[in-house]
Amino acid sequence: MSFSLHIAGATHLLPGDAAPSFIQRSISNPRYAFDSAAGRYLVLCFYGSAGDAQAQAAIRSARERTDIFNDTHASFFGVSIDPEDETALRVANRAPGYRHFWDFDLKASKLYSVVPRDAHPVSGEFPLSRQWVIIDPTMRVISAIPFRDDQGDVAEVLAVLDSLPPPERFAGPELMAPILFLPRVFEPELCRHLIDLYEAQGGQESGFMREIDGRTMGVTDHSFKRRKDHYIANQELIVALQKRFQRRVVPEIAKIHQFKATRMERYIVSCYAAEDGGHFSAHRDDTTRGTAHRRFAVSVNLNDDFDGGEVNFPEYGARSFKAPPGGAVVFSCTLLHRVSKVTRGRRYAFLPFLYDEDAARIRKENAQFIVGNDPVPGTIAMPTAEAAT
Repeated sequence: MSFSLHIAGATHLLPGDAAPSFIQRSISNPRYAFDSAAGRYLVLCFYGSAGDAQAQAAIRSARERTDIFNDTHASFFGVSIDPEDETALRVANRAPGYRHFWDFDLKASKLYSVVPRDAHPVSGEFPLSRQWVIIDPTMRVISAIPFRDDQGDVAEVLAVLDSLPPPERFAGPELMAPILFLPRVFEPELCRHLIDLYEAQGGQESGFMREIDGRTMGVTDHSFKRRKDHYIANQELIVALQKRFQRRVVPEIAKIHQFKATRMERYIVSCYAAEDGGHFSAHRDDTTRGTAHRRFAVSVNLNDDFDGGEVNFPEYGARSFKAPPGGAVVFSCTLLHRVSKVTRGRRYAFLPFLYDEDAARIRKENAQFIVGNDPVPGTIAMPTAEAAT
């Protein structure tokens, strides 16, 4: 592979633009979803090749600022397009704060206009406009700074980072995550019934959906998620649950988001248990073909006698949410969210997804890309408002 270094070059990214998301191989992760790191300032350094002296200086300057790049305030992501960086071990991750992508197929570099869209990673010489991109906690561009001959770009990047407020105040005031917090979705008797159902029949380890070679499949990684689920089979109970959603959740979504949910999937009682280290790392719920139809996630707590297990939305600060028994947290499936580790007791929850008829068609079309059994059994159209009364 050959490329020519362009020290200066116009970028198509401007302050306020959405920072493109991508999944790329990193030093330690074969499929690192870049937007999963949201919730802090992110700095992409498109240095091209670490065999270049200016790239080495840029990386070295960043590594000296551990007060900035600590995974709390900010994270550094170097982007290499030179396979020799990997084979010669020219760069390394360092925790916390420093990671490198192997962008040998130019996927990320094209998204950020570092190389032309028609650049070929193997044959032919192509221009490379090396640059830094500083991104806010909600994945929007703060600044795009090209490399300069005098290396003044490094000082400019660090000056910008030094001037930024704490991530939770990146926009000025602390922001509230764009969620609905609804008490009294389930009555105490129903909560107790669902918990008893789980305790009588037990749960099975639940993984999460991942896109691999264009196919959606369930995978298990206890470092990323630890939870057990019981799938509800009783149709009378399913209808009773739907009716409560139709009366108490669907109207609120329609009022706030002007979205009419007509379908509901995944009827489960979930358990995050302290004895298992129950948790779920930062993720989004609609990132695979098999889950692209999901529109809203709902987390109904069934009890409150536990510690930890709270839902947090990293892009909007450190605040976490614990609904009272029978209460729900409702949010867009696109929002990055995580569940903190349960440190005492067990958190029981009912965790369905909602969508509409347009999304149902997407779900049907994408069924061919799902490996194995349907990962979301129990999809049933909800009753009409009249039938729910």
